[in-house]
Amino acid sequence: MPSFGEINAQLAELAIELPSWAFGNSGTRFKVFPQPGVPRDPFEKIDDAAQVHRYTGLAPSVALHIPWDKVDSFARLRQHAEAQGVALGTINSNTFQDEAYKFGSLCHHDDAVRRMAIDHHFECIDIMGETGSRDLKIWLADGSNYPGQSDMRARQDRLADSLNEIYARLDASQRLVLEYKFFEPAFYHTDVPDWGTAYAHVVALGERAVVCLDTGHHAPGTNIEFIVAQLLRLGKLGSFDFNSRFYADDDLIVGAADPFQLFRILVEVIRGGGYGKGSDVALMLDQCHNVEPKIPGQIRSVLNVQEMTARALMLDRDALATAQASGDVLGAHGILMDAFHTDVRPALADWREGRGLPADPMAAYAASGYAAKIAEARKGGVQAGWG
Repeated sequence: MPSFGEINAQLAELAIELPSWAFGNSGTRFKVFPQPGVPRDPFEKIDDAAQVHRYTGLAPSVALHIPWDKVDSFARLRQHAEAQGVALGTINSNTFQDEAYKFGSLCHHDDAVRRMAIDHHFECIDIMGETGSRDLKIWLADGSNYPGQSDMRARQDRLADSLNEIYARLDASQRLVLEYKFFEPAFYHTDVPDWGTAYAHVVALGERAVVCLDTGHHAPGTNIEFIVAQLLRLGKLGSFDFNSRFYADDDLIVGAADPFQLFRILVEVIRGGGYGKGSDVALMLDQCHNVEPKIPGQIRSVLNVQEMTARALMLDRDALATAQASGDVLGAHGILMDAFHTDVRPALADWREGRGLPADPMAAYAASGYAAKIAEARKGGVQAGWG
């Protein structure tokens, strides 16, 4: 097994993008519980995201959601982010909250609604030019609830046409990232339900179209690391949305429900060349902190990813390959489990201190007084949320 010292340089390559919406109020379809100090605009979201990077050194960029994060000047928002020590990252479109999208957006049978959805993505691409963003991420709520409600094949044709039009608007430095989800809010069929459907569409589009894998968007028992391996093998894994699930798309803190799954995923990411400065795979969080405080929730999340990345980097791949080639089933499994059970937390604390970061970012943030400061300063106004 490699020593911790041998993976120091590789650990320094870890970068995790934060979602702006994780800092706003969120909840279930039953209730949203507001919290004191929640940002009132995208500038305050950036301020809070910068706190996560300040204490962990792991979160140098922030994804935006349009129209939730619309501002009068994205150039000014970009300058504000840079002043806070972070960059603006992925631009996420929204075609699931307008009344017109009741029966779909890019797949809609009405050309006028499809035009509205395509034009929204054109607006997002224009914003990318101002923010310097590389990725346009598309997640669709499109689908149907009842057999016979809609022509599923015709919807795929319309989706392909819509995506082609959007893809053609991107410049040579930009990517289209297509996300999939097997159900919800559509329950009979979803238009992009799985990695295979997403892959089929992005392959047809071209080399700058890739797949986003949200770890919460799978049926129970799905072998997510196999999907990771396959998409990396095919050169079409573009990004992750990291979170945890117990039942469906719970959007809980990554690594909270099944840390072993997170480890297994990262083992395949590293094995497949999806990690580090030479990789185009973006690691991002997609979480909603409904009952826990938001900034500590994000700090805990990036630390969980860092811990499992360190364990995955410490896997003795030569020994594993030897055991696999000799058919040593228990030996191979034991080598994998040795890496997973390695307690890297003390070494990571030392690693952080060696880079001028607090050994315990959670404690350091709690002691900073920032939470009390924003709770007082942000009284009044309208807190940010889903909308």
